[in-house]
Amino acid sequence: MSESSRLSVLKTYKLYVGGKFPRSESGRVYEVADAKDQWLANVPLSSRKDARDAVVAARKAFGGWSGATAYNRGQVLYRVAEMLEGRKDQFAREVAQAEGLSTSEAALVVEAAVDRWVWYAGWTDKIAQLVGGANPVAGPYFNLSTPEPTGVVAVLAPQESSFLGLVSVIAPVIATGNTAVVVASERAPLPALSLGEVLATSDLPGGVVNVLSGLTAELGAPLAAHQDVNAIDLTGADPELAYELEVAAADNLKRVLRPEETASDFAADPGLTRLTAFLETKTVWHPTGSLGASGSAY
Repeated sequence: MSESSRLSVLKTYKLYVGGKFPRSESGRVYEVADAKDQWLANVPLSSRKDARDAVVAARKAFGGWSGATAYNRGQVLYRVAEMLEGRKDQFAREVAQAEGLSTSEAALVVEAAVDRWVWYAGWTDKIAQLVGGANPVAGPYFNLSTPEPTGVVAVLAPQESSFLGLVSVIAPVIATGNTAVVVASERAPLPALSLGEVLATSDLPGGVVNVLSGLTAELGAPLAAHQDVNAIDLTGADPELAYELEVAAADNLKRVLRPEETASDFAADPGLTRLTAFLETKTVWHPTGSLGASGSAY
């Protein structure tokens, strides 16, 4: 059979929920086009039920992931970077199609995304030293503050930066021990769905990251109102939608990261804003003890 007569095997994109690859429970799909408006693929059009299933998976995974040592989380994140490095060509192709970049430009974006993932992997066992510490108090007590993950975080991925921006919003959430439900870019979801394949073949436990494709407004609403979602990143929402979701998020006092609170240039130094956005501070008091007649204490 000649090469010209061979039929290409088109890829079937699926959601990534709980470590598995389901289709949308609704059976719906929508067409995704490249920057030149040429058809690329049909992807699942996630429903509210898919969003609720993703939250259940994220909650189930939270105990094990948050309870892992920070060093172990760093190892797992670095393993994801290794897997991304091995699939750079695929992601460069998808980024080029999604964002209208040349092959060389897309390759640089993918390399920056891999480097960004490694950067956050290095912070897993260091962020506690930066934002925690011993507090001076008036009394014979130790007073120690330490950061803890918030819980399940809903993330509305950036609409334009389909891969570097995507990595920049996911990696800091899970680096600090949270689990995530990610709504991929509505217009360019393919890199996010392919990232799910990488996560599934790395050491990341199922449910730590769950990736949904579909309409940002349709999925953002149930996630913002969900009582078992502890925080929401509104990066991928337009100003009107962001306001509506912030109002819904107030019902159970979710932490909210507003789009204007973070830099929109994902190629710039990310800083620590996203690492600290979804951390709680636990403070422990403990009485000091006397060492003897001198009255000194430890």
